[in-house]
Amino acid sequence: QVQLVESGGGLVQTGGSLRLSCEASGRTVSSYVSGWVRQAPGKARECVASISYNGVWIYYDDSVKGRFTISRDNAKNTVYLQMNSLKPEDTAVYYCAADLSRAVPGRRARDYVYWGQGTQVTVSS
Repeated sequence: QVQLVESGGGLVQTGGSLRLSCEASGRTVSSYVSGWVRQAPGKARECVASISYNGVWIYYDDSVKGRFTISRDNAKNTVYLQMNSLKPEDTAVYYCAADLSRAVPGRRARDYVYWGQGTQVTVSS
């Protein structure tokens, strides 16, 4: 089992920045891929960024490419999502997700087995 706890969400104005963190605990000694998945009201979950355990494989959805940066510190069992130039359409609950069964990080929400509780990000216009 892997437990994931997100932090760092909040309210920010358009053009502002936030950094989300996701700390993992439990069965974390083995390699795992991580993703950040968001869900806006009335919409399906979408994976906006994901990263392999060694950081070699990184994926960004086109909607966040050039604005968001995913990274990880394996010594701290923590994955980050730096979000810059935020837009109102980025408003959503952001979930940290993990999977132990693959080396290349998934690009879909259904690729992930373990989930955090989510953190709200609200971007005001």
